[in-house]
Amino acid sequence: MTHTSLFNLTGKTALVTGASRGIGRAIALGLAEAGADVAVLARSTKDLTALAEEISTTTGQDSLVLTCDVSDEDQVNQAVAAAIAHFGHLDICVNNAGGTNVFSPFLDMETQDWHEIIDLNLKSTVYFCRAVGREMVQRRAGSIINVTSVTGQAGFPMISHYSASKAAAINLTQSLGAEWASAGVRVNTLMPGWVQTQLTEVVTSNADIGNRLRHAVPARRWGQPEDLIGPTVFLASDASRFITGARLVADGGLTAYNGGPATIDLMELGRVPAYTP
Repeated sequence: MTHTSLFNLTGKTALVTGASRGIGRAIALGLAEAGADVAVLARSTKDLTALAEEISTTTGQDSLVLTCDVSDEDQVNQAVAAAIAHFGHLDICVNNAGGTNVFSPFLDMETQDWHEIIDLNLKSTVYFCRAVGREMVQRRAGSIINVTSVTGQAGFPMISHYSASKAAAINLTQSLGAEWASAGVRVNTLMPGWVQTQLTEVVTSNADIGNRLRHAVPARRWGQPEDLIGPTVFLASDASRFITGARLVADGGLTAYNGGPATIDLMELGRVPAYTP
């Protein structure tokens, strides 16, 4: 096997959640460019249809559009079953769907806000790992990539619910990585730092806060969704065949620089509505 072929996903099938925009969209395209057929999943169909057409036109790979509320276990099971029925099996699952609904001090946070983010970021990952894992463990092959966040490693002010959900997803990844290793199924987490998407627009649109956050990153720039393609292809491919239960950080040196992402005080954000994909 050549070094180049290690990263080749030809003949592989993948499912990417939260694929309609941002990181998920970039990852879906990247997997297809590496040779995989890709099922793209989100709550709305319009953007997914455009993405599926782009995958077909630019890469020639097969694509499947799946509409699903990732916090609903029945819908998740149906979506995974549809992907398996279409492709025959799934080799790769990227659990990317997630977000935050509000920036708020912990003491002011509504209980409903807390539960919504646990459902969106943690329960959805549990549901997809379980639904996809059943098929992968039985087939004794597969790679699951849970997209979490550096905020799950060190915490972050004003989004304690988001940080807690990502920390739990990181621990779940490590647990399943160990549990399913002997079955040939790898489970790893990709942990982005500050990435410029609609999710972070509430911060990047504020020149003062956005600039201070950017200057806290040793690379001196915000990440772009395309920066996550390479790490995802690596974790999905045979290039990482002996890696499971691992954390792959893509943050421009943020956590290496100061041991954690909470580099500036964002308390002035107050209770600001945030973007949820």
